[in-house]
Amino acid sequence: MAVRSTLIRLTTVAAVLFFAAPLTASGQPPARVPHVGSLSTGMNTGTSVLSGPLAALGYVEGKTIILQLRYAEGQVDRLPALAAELVQLNVDVIVAWGSEPLEALRKATSRIPIVMVGRGDPVATGLAASLARPGGNITGVTIGGPELAGKRLELLREALPRLSRVAVLRDPTAEAAIAQETESAARALNLRLLVFTVRAPADFDGAFQAAVRARAEAVHINETSMLTAHRAKLAELAVRNRLPAVGSLKGSAEAGFLMSYGPELSDWFRRAATFVDKILRGAKPADLPFEQPTKLELVINLKTAKALGLRLPQALLLRADQVLEQ
Repeated sequence: MAVRSTLIRLTTVAAVLFFAAPLTASGQPPARVPHVGSLSTGMNTGTSVLSGPLAALGYVEGKTIILQLRYAEGQVDRLPALAAELVQLNVDVIVAWGSEPLEALRKATSRIPIVMVGRGDPVATGLAASLARPGGNITGVTIGGPELAGKRLELLREALPRLSRVAVLRDPTAEAAIAQETESAARALNLRLLVFTVRAPADFDGAFQAAVRARAEAVHINETSMLTAHRAKLAELAVRNRLPAVGSLKGSAEAGFLMSYGPELSDWFRRAATFVDKILRGAKPADLPFEQPTKLELVINLKTAKALGLRLPQALLLRADQVLEQ
């Protein structure tokens, strides 16, 4: 009787476990829902720019894909801990938005695939063996080369024909080639650059005050993740100090820069989502070629121009992809 009772209990437990575990049509447990990490220096807006592009690829957030979003909210020193957190969660792939998040993730893992979305030459900086065959755990979208910095100076000169002295806000974490290209373009345009190093938001006020004392007539901002995270503050200081500002991202013009020139944002997001999709389907970052932007956009903030008392050339306004008037 004791043996029979024991067998009955074991059979009951087995039945409970069998029916408690959900099965697929093939009789196998359902596949694990992939987890995608995202690391940014920016602010938490409550939504992810990956959500729309991933939905367009057929993913349903919360059901067929889980997003693990981490924001440093402008505090670069938080990035290593956030990167470590994503690695500890053992996510399937991580998207790094900008050079600082990428560096934090690169130090945190050589195993988890990383999709970078940022500036810089991955080969020159040692992130990849080549653009066509990265060879490691990092691939992604490189957002334009250093030559775009020179183009932004050209646009400033077109907006301000008498321009001669340009302040440059430089984050020392930025790629050295960008600084070199900016200086080369300035010489070709006969512009004098006044370079001010900013390592943190606490340096912004002092940099703008120094620029005014040095008689700068405009400001060129080589945007890094840290500077982008605080672009509203930079735009406010630029207008307050009567310095027309140019940046590389549409969001900077929307925040109050006079203009921006760089790759189209929505294109970055689509490409990043496509990389994530390929990796989740089994592709290796080592074999996925880096991609570069194919569309650049000029955005002009007419409200800022009016606040600065500027009358921009009609030819420049006609060339703009978007003119913001509100």
